[in-house]
Amino acid sequence: MTLAQLGWNDACAAAFAPHAAAGAVPARVTLELKGFFEVTGAEGARLGECTGKFIHDARTAADYPAIGDWVAIIPQSGDDTRAGIHAVLPRRTCFSRKAAGDQDHEQVVAANIDIVFLVSALDGNYNLHRLERYLAAAWASGAEPVVLLNKVDLNEDTAGILAELAAVCRDVPIHVISAQTRRGLKALQPYLQPGRTVALLGSSGVGKSTLINRLVGEYLQDTQEVRGPDNKGRHTTTQRELIVAPSGVIVIDTPGMRELSPWDAAAGIDAAFGDVAAVAARCKFRDCAHTVEPGCAVRAALADGSLEPVRWQTYLRMQRTTAHEIRRVNPDASRRQKTDFKKLTKALRQRVREKSGDE
Repeated sequence: MTLAQLGWNDACAAAFAPHAAAGAVPARVTLELKGFFEVTGAEGARLGECTGKFIHDARTAADYPAIGDWVAIIPQSGDDTRAGIHAVLPRRTCFSRKAAGDQDHEQVVAANIDIVFLVSALDGNYNLHRLERYLAAAWASGAEPVVLLNKVDLNEDTAGILAELAAVCRDVPIHVISAQTRRGLKALQPYLQPGRTVALLGSSGVGKSTLINRLVGEYLQDTQEVRGPDNKGRHTTTQRELIVAPSGVIVIDTPGMRELSPWDAAAGIDAAFGDVAAVAARCKFRDCAHTVEPGCAVRAALADGSLEPVRWQTYLRMQRTTAHEIRRVNPDASRRQKTDFKKLTKALRQRVREKSGDE
């Protein structure tokens, strides 16, 4: 396999130049293992391990290799199956989330991806708010998000779901498909170009493994049925893996994530709701709460119809979710939020008293 087939390009070569001078060779992380990585380069796949210097210099968990990363390796002397990982090349795009639990650190799910297929199922597993969180993470990653509504064969009426998604997924392609019956899969071909990296993300049971088998054109991933009447998925995929399909497209499969809190959701929300942010920026007061303040551009836009109420409520909901996650893992942020709330409440009461006096 050549580096070009793995997605190597001129930008990668330029970033790698300093490491080449040190005697390293490039490889891409194609499989994550416990404490090790499968790294694949022009000479094939090796078992890669971070060197002691790499571990010493790494400041956070996000500095370590992740699936899709390009790394600088030096093959182990006398063993063509192992290599030391000396550096991770700068990531062109990066899909990250907060690590599960109450720890406040970044977990890189996949790196250097071009297209993110956000897979949701049109059965009892469908959840709009969860899809919103996936979208925020995708927008923040720098990759192009594409929403796939799978298992349309289990849903006779998708019109309502598409209508509510319209306010969230503005300018984001949405495809209604069935990986099982192959319905709608032809529409995905434009995304599946040789050398392009496509990552599939979604919760357990949405059909990612079946979809990968269909897109790649051969049986690669095991599949399982969802569990009973609650439509909960089983973890068919248990590790992150990069697959180069016979067609040349590069596909990254990831385990289903029951919990997703985007690492930089604020950046994703700003990118997705630039129209809303532009309206809010026109408010008379910088700290406008968009409730009773004079000169509020948001209330004016809602009144004249230039800002859709559904889109505004979606924006607020995503902002609240992001703020909640920050407070959950950051006590200082929680205290600041309480102080700001007290100030806002005091200001609103003062405003009400002033209006009463004017009357």
